[in-house]
Amino acid sequence: AWPDRIGRLREPGSGEYLLTGGMGAEAPRSWSDPPEWVAVVDLDRGPHGPRIRAAVPITRDLAERAAHRLRSQEQVASFDVDRGRISGRRVDRLGAIELSSTPQTPDFPAAQRAVQSVVADSGLDAIGWDDAAEGLRRRVAFLAHHLGEPWPSMSLDDLQRTIDTWCAPEIALLADGARVRDLDLHAALRRSLPWPEAGRLDELAPERFTVPSGSSIRITYPTDPQERPIIAVKLQELFGLTQTPRLVDGRVPVLFHLLSPAQRPLAITDDLASFWSGPYAQVRAENRGKYSKHPWPEDPLTAPPQRGTKRSGR
Repeated sequence: AWPDRIGRLREPGSGEYLLTGGMGAEAPRSWSDPPEWVAVVDLDRGPHGPRIRAAVPITRDLAERAAHRLRSQEQVASFDVDRGRISGRRVDRLGAIELSSTPQTPDFPAAQRAVQSVVADSGLDAIGWDDAAEGLRRRVAFLAHHLGEPWPSMSLDDLQRTIDTWCAPEIALLADGARVRDLDLHAALRRSLPWPEAGRLDELAPERFTVPSGSSIRITYPTDPQERPIIAVKLQELFGLTQTPRLVDGRVPVLFHLLSPAQRPLAITDDLASFWSGPYAQVRAENRGKYSKHPWPEDPLTAPPQRGTKRSGR
C-alpha cells in the first residue's frame, strides 16, 4: 500500500534508514540489531527528525517486489574538481535507495548536468577559467556596455547560467574523458561572439597598446564595464605622446597609470597633454634625484622615449 515506506539501513549498524520515498528515519532505540530492510508501519515526525515507531523486517527480494513501480535505472555523471574530470556510472535504484552502481562513460546530457552543477556551486574556475578567458570576457562586456547589441553582456552570472550553450563542445570533450586542463575556454568564448562584428574586436577593444618607446603594453579592462580601461606604463616610455588613446571608436579614453622606473605609481591621467604641461614638473622635481639614472627632461614632448636608463640608451 505504501511502497515509499520501505527502508534500508544507510550503513550496517548505523540505526539510520533511508526510505524509498527519500525520507531519512532513525530506528527505535529499543532495536539492538536493526535489520537491513524494513517495511515501516508508523513514523513519529518529531522535532528531532523522523523516527520509526513500528516496522516489519523484510528481505531485499520482497522490498524489490513490493516497490517495483519505483524501480529505475539512470546514468549519473559527477564532476571531480580535484581531478578535473567527469566520471559516470549506471545506477539501479529502488526509489531513493541505490541498489547498485556500475562505472560507465557518461552521455552528453549527464555530463552537461554535472558541469552545470559544479559551475553553479564553484563558479567557472572549476572548469579551467583562466586569465586569457577572463581578459576576453572583460573586453566583450566592455563593448556590450558601450555599444549594446549584438555584443553579449558576458557577465559571470550570465556565463554560468548559459554554460550549456556557449561551452557545449567542451562539455562533450569532458564527457568523452578529457580533463579540464585540455579545454580552451578562451576559444569557446571567441566562438560565441557575434559575426561580422567580432572582426572588429581588436580594433574596438584591443588587448595591447604600443607606446612611443616601442613597448607593447597590455590594456587592463575593468571587472565593472562602466569603469575605464587602464594602461600602466613607465612615464619615460611616453615622452612625446600627447594624444590619449581612445577605445570603442573614440568613445572612451584610457586611463594612464604613470609609473616610476621602480614600477611605483607617480600619477594617473587621461589627458597627457595637460599632464606634461602641468603636474609633470612636480613629478620631475620629486623623482629626478631618486631615479637619477633615468631621464627626466624639462621638455618631455621633444625628448626621446626610453625603456631603460640614460646609459643603456634604450
